[in-house]
Amino acid sequence: MTTLIRGARVLGGDPADVLVKDGRIAAIGERLQVPGADVVDADGLVALPGLVDLHTHLREPGREDAETVETGSRAAALGGYTAVHAMANTDPVADTAGVVEQVWRLGQQAGLVDVVPVGAVTVGLRGERLAELGAMADSAARVRVFSDDGHCVADPALMRRALEYVKAFDGVVAQHAEEPRLTAGAQMNEGERSARLGLAGWPAAAEEAVIARDVLLAQHVGARLHVCHVSTAGSVDILRWAKARGVQVTAEVTPHHLLLTEACAESYDPVFKVNPPLRTDEDVQALRAGLADGTIDAVATDHAPHAVEDKESEWAQARPGMLGLQQALSVVIEALVEPGLLDWAGVADRMSVRPAAIGRLDGRGTRSQGRPLAPGEPANLLLLDPAARVAVDPAALASRSRNSPYAGRELPGRVVATFLRGEATVLDGKAVR
Repeated sequence: MTTLIRGARVLGGDPADVLVKDGRIAAIGERLQVPGADVVDADGLVALPGLVDLHTHLREPGREDAETVETGSRAAALGGYTAVHAMANTDPVADTAGVVEQVWRLGQQAGLVDVVPVGAVTVGLRGERLAELGAMADSAARVRVFSDDGHCVADPALMRRALEYVKAFDGVVAQHAEEPRLTAGAQMNEGERSARLGLAGWPAAAEEAVIARDVLLAQHVGARLHVCHVSTAGSVDILRWAKARGVQVTAEVTPHHLLLTEACAESYDPVFKVNPPLRTDEDVQALRAGLADGTIDAVATDHAPHAVEDKESEWAQARPGMLGLQQALSVVIEALVEPGLLDWAGVADRMSVRPAAIGRLDGRGTRSQGRPLAPGEPANLLLLDPAARVAVDPAALASRSRNSPYAGRELPGRVVATFLRGEATVLDGKAVR
């Protein structure tokens, strides 16, 4: 298969033609002539490397009413993603080689993105004993990221053992930083607004205390730690301190924590209920600055689809979580590109290069992701119309669920095409299959 992409602005640079052949970028230059090639007109479009998500909930097995590997993969491709890490809180939990291989094979069958399973740190996410980390690492899925996301590995001795264990195969423990004894019954960010609304507060210290503990543990054992969905200014300060000390810590921030604030809770609309909760304006500004200066390494969606009955209820009973895959790039454009905090190369770094490196996908055979757009590299890329503005309609999303916090909001940018190793998964803004 040979495709000639004409006039794309690679990383926002001058227009150039990109020749894709046999799954790789064969050449980049001006006025390339390739008889017989399929031609894609990219005039005015920005070419970026395929996005990599470190934090996706695909719900299969167990909650196929909310999402499946196939529907989530399609949403990811439409959002410009070529790889997603599928979190372990499925039913059954992905805490054995058998379950992670099942998720991996479902991703292969869908063929829309590379689905990379995340293994549970503890059996059943219960925080009592380590899961089969080595067996999952040795499985066909080659798991390298482990997380009890949705639950904190609260026991420091158990967290230390997990960090020590994954060193043997260059793995990483991705921590959901939440001290559970400080968040019992919590419904939103703790502060004046939570008191006024009568909703139990989720204090910033509950996140920050766990991050501080874990960076010290990671430093002590010399292991890799990744912090999921950072949400507070204090967390950014702790991460900046830890990196200055040489701790092997990386971190992610979600699109919704870069754009939305606790003020959304004023509506009592449970679509805005999420864990960790939406925070203050000051936190949002600190998160944007932390992502821009590299203290926060990556944008990760925490795409969390929920069935209607789990979201359309009173706030206290609703499940936390939001959709994110299809609008993530647009949110980053609004929150960081338009204000001048990131250029297109920075977007590629935070949404493709660094996430792939954290997940060890940047040099793993056919799943090689996060590589530069250069001759010889795998043709994982997207074409973006930066001038477009699109109103979000949850009913039109590819996800099986509809819990988008951006409903009715007009966001900048539109993914026109996505290519996975040279094969189009999205063309003209529509999924190919």
